[in-house]
Amino acid sequence: MHSAFPGLGTVINVVTVVVGSLLGMSVGHRFPERVRSVVTDVLGLTTLLMAGLSAVSVTDPSLARAVGSGVPVLIVLGSLLIGSLTGSALRIEDRLQGLAGTIQGWVARRSAAEGGTGREARERFVEGWLTASLVFCVGPLTILGSLSDGLGHGIDQLALKSVLDGFAALAFASSFGVGVLLSALSVAVIQGAVTVVGVLLGSVFPAAEIAALTATGGLMLAGIGLRLLRIREVPVGDMLPALVLAPLVTALVAALR
Repeated sequence: MHSAFPGLGTVINVVTVVVGSLLGMSVGHRFPERVRSVVTDVLGLTTLLMAGLSAVSVTDPSLARAVGSGVPVLIVLGSLLIGSLTGSALRIEDRLQGLAGTIQGWVARRSAAEGGTGREARERFVEGWLTASLVFCVGPLTILGSLSDGLGHGIDQLALKSVLDGFAALAFASSFGVGVLLSALSVAVIQGAVTVVGVLLGSVFPAAEIAALTATGGLMLAGIGLRLLRIREVPVGDMLPALVLAPLVTALVAALR
């Protein structure tokens, strides 16, 4: 399926996330707390499944050929460690909380209607935003689909991703509310940026870097799954720099071989 212009796939994806979020917000508050808790548990388990599917990219043959066998795990480990230390020093998780508080002020009426005020509502807002953004923006379909769109190879992958994200947004929003709606902005920015990279590169982004990014993101998704299941509050926000470091470290190691 060829697009009329680069970025059409991302536009469709953003629309499906917005529609799914609005539908979830419109019906979610009608569910009793017991039902919403079960939905959150299901989302947590599904997120762990998606995490496993993404993390297995650490065994991708293209990554092993580029950096050597045994090195991919070290790249993911190093990226997460350095990224987490950087994110912790920059207090990314705390800043997300503060930004969410500001944004939540604009939607205070909606938050009040959904129930919960103050710290509780702010934490739910951040959880919805961060969880949905990572689920929608980390994975092979995000990178490969956006690059394919930018290179003019079609939007088939993003079309499939849009359908999946629309249903996921409905489920997330029914549990977390308006924070999930904001993840549409994350999708627009991240996929739009990767599409632009595809337009500028004119060639496929190295498969090894994509595999490293996907595997690192998979472990971060696992952290989100643990949070959703209320097992441990993993500071995933502080780990976000690892998504930038993983492909950079991979390229550096490959260049030094």
